[in-house]
Amino acid sequence: MNVLVLHDAVPATAPLDAQDTLIQAAAVSAALEQLGHRVTRYAMCGDLAQLKDTVERQRPALIFNLVESLAGFDAAAVAAAALLDGMGVPFTGASAAAIALSNDKCAAKALLVRLGLPTPPWATTRGMQSAFRAGRYIVKRRFEHASAGLEEDAIGHFDEAEALRAAVADATRAQSRPCFGERYIDGREFNLAVLEDGPGRCVLPPAEIDFSSFPTGRAHVVGYRAKWDDTSFEYHNTPRRFAFDAHDQPLLDRLSALALEAFDALQLSGYARVDFRVDGDGPWILEVNANPCIAPDAGFAAALAEADIGYAQAIDRIVKSALKDI
Repeated sequence: MNVLVLHDAVPATAPLDAQDTLIQAAAVSAALEQLGHRVTRYAMCGDLAQLKDTVERQRPALIFNLVESLAGFDAAAVAAAALLDGMGVPFTGASAAAIALSNDKCAAKALLVRLGLPTPPWATTRGMQSAFRAGRYIVKRRFEHASAGLEEDAIGHFDEAEALRAAVADATRAQSRPCFGERYIDGREFNLAVLEDGPGRCVLPPAEIDFSSFPTGRAHVVGYRAKWDDTSFEYHNTPRRFAFDAHDQPLLDRLSALALEAFDALQLSGYARVDFRVDGDGPWILEVNANPCIAPDAGFAAALAEADIGYAQAIDRIVKSALKDI
């Protein structure tokens, strides 16, 4: 089968999180070739007309969509999927509508609330989603992933809603990206990967971020440094773990059930990752990533290994999921 691997166009000067797209594209291409497919790669620079011409000329049976950002904006990544949806070309992962919804963290959280799923209260410059409660909030980007612009100093204590809205407005101006404030959940952090498997979907083994090496009083945040700066304290002291005590099993079962509910609520397909925080009030869904990193050294691949699912085997499942309605 002819497969076109579609990914971001990444300049040599791009930050590490952007360059990671090329690592994913190389790994996916190698897995597809291992599975016997004929693979070509296309770097999406934002020219939709050129992408349309390429697809019409090459006529791939499937497009493996790895586009995470266009013109430097994660929110624009939906444009590639929207074009492919409009052309009726099968592609992996979520539809354009699902990508648009999940990439807008506030819109996704609003849907989760309407469906009765737990997510921390939040505020935009327009106001609070629910009644304000004084406490710590974390200000982060509304559309960007990879923890861009996120570190411990994004957390602050707010006694009034107006002060929180002002902080969100200040961050929006300073970062030139829409931001929002979310109640900071001081507790455990879990990442759960979801993979479609034939007619259904399965949750891979839950991973917990281990903050035990953090000094007392330091906020537990997996920020940009923790993910991308291999010279930083955070990078070397936020490992993931898959081993749990028996008393954690009810919690892990609850997280798995919520991950599937979130996957279905946002009408995702192929694969996804759901991030949680857990405190005394129970699990909270932080965000749902419709297009998580699937590089061999990323958390999704680690969960695959824990589940004893080979990387190429997972890529094959993602391909079959994209073709199941053809």
